[in-house]
Amino acid sequence: MEVFSKHRLQLYTGRSHPALAAAIAAHLGIGVGDCEIVDFPDGEVRARYGDSVRGADMFILQTHAQAGDRSVNDLLMEQWVMIDAAKRASAKRITAVCPRYGYGRQDRKSRGREPITARMVADFFRSAGAERIMTVDLHSGQVQGFFDGPVDHLTATNILMDHLQQQLEGDFVMVSPDTGRTKVAEKAARSAGDRDIASVYKRRSRDQVGRVEALDVMGHVRGRPCVLIDDEIDTASTLCEAAKLLYDKGATDVWATATHGVFSDPAIDRLKNSGISRVIVTDTVPLPPEKQLDMIETVSVAETFADAIRAVFEEGSVSELFGGDNQT
Repeated sequence: MEVFSKHRLQLYTGRSHPALAAAIAAHLGIGVGDCEIVDFPDGEVRARYGDSVRGADMFILQTHAQAGDRSVNDLLMEQWVMIDAAKRASAKRITAVCPRYGYGRQDRKSRGREPITARMVADFFRSAGAERIMTVDLHSGQVQGFFDGPVDHLTATNILMDHLQQQLEGDFVMVSPDTGRTKVAEKAARSAGDRDIASVYKRRSRDQVGRVEALDVMGHVRGRPCVLIDDEIDTASTLCEAAKLLYDKGATDVWATATHGVFSDPAIDRLKNSGISRVIVTDTVPLPPEKQLDMIETVSVAETFADAIRAVFEEGSVSELFGGDNQT
C-alpha cells in the first residue's frame, strides 16, 4: 500500500488581532482555521481546534499588545496554549506568528538584578512546541538569537517608506529619535531614496518608566521637514520630546512613522499636543476606535506576512523577499 503525504497549510489566530489574520488568509487564498478559545471563570484559558491538524504546517498568529481587557501576558499565554494543543494534535510543524513580539524591549540587563525577559519568552515558545517564530521589526535584532530554532525576521520599512513618499513632498530628513535607532533611520533613508539622516540624543530616566528628555540633535534639520522613525510608539514620550527639539532646531514640519502603533496611555493625548503633523504605523497592533485620530494613518503588513508564510510553506527564502535587508 502506498501512502501519499498531503502538504497542508493552515492558519489560526488567537483573539488579539483576528482582522489581520483574515487579511493574511485572503492574500494566501485560504480561510482562517476554526479554533475555539474558552475562558474559565478563574481566568484560565483553553483552546480546541475544530479541524484536524494532523500533519499540517500550522501558523498560529497572535500579536502581543493590549487588546480590550486582555493584557500582553494573557495573549502570550493564549498563544502558548494554542501551540501546545496543536503539538498534542500531531501538527507536522508549528510556526508562531507574532506581528509584535512581547517583551522584545527587555533584551538585556541595563542594571543589576534585572531579567532578560525577551529570552524567557523565546524559551516558552520553544517549550510549548513552536519550531520557528515569524515576527516583524524587533526592537533589537539580537532577540533572534534567543530562540533555539529559525526566526523569520520581517521588516515593514519598505512599505512604510513607500507610503511616506506618496504623502510627503520636499527634501525631508530621516531622524532617529535616539542614538540606538540610527541604523533603522539609515535603512529607512536608503529605502526612501537616500535621504539625509539625523539623530536625537536623549536621556532616559532610570527611576521613572517612560520619562525621556531630548537633549540635542546631530545633523542638519533647520529649514527642512523631518520624519522620526522608530520600531514602535508606546507612550509616545520619546517621539514627542524629539519633535519639540526638532522644532526648536528649526525644522519646518515633523512627521513620525513606526511599525508598531501600541499607543499606551497617555500617548494619544501627547500626540494631539505634540506638533507632529502625521503619524504612520502598520496594522501589527489593532487600533481601537478611541485611538483613531485624523493624524494617524495605518498601512497593512498582511501581504508581507502572507508572502513570508508562503515562502516558509514552500521551503523558499524569506530573506529574498526583502533583498536581504531584514536581518538587523
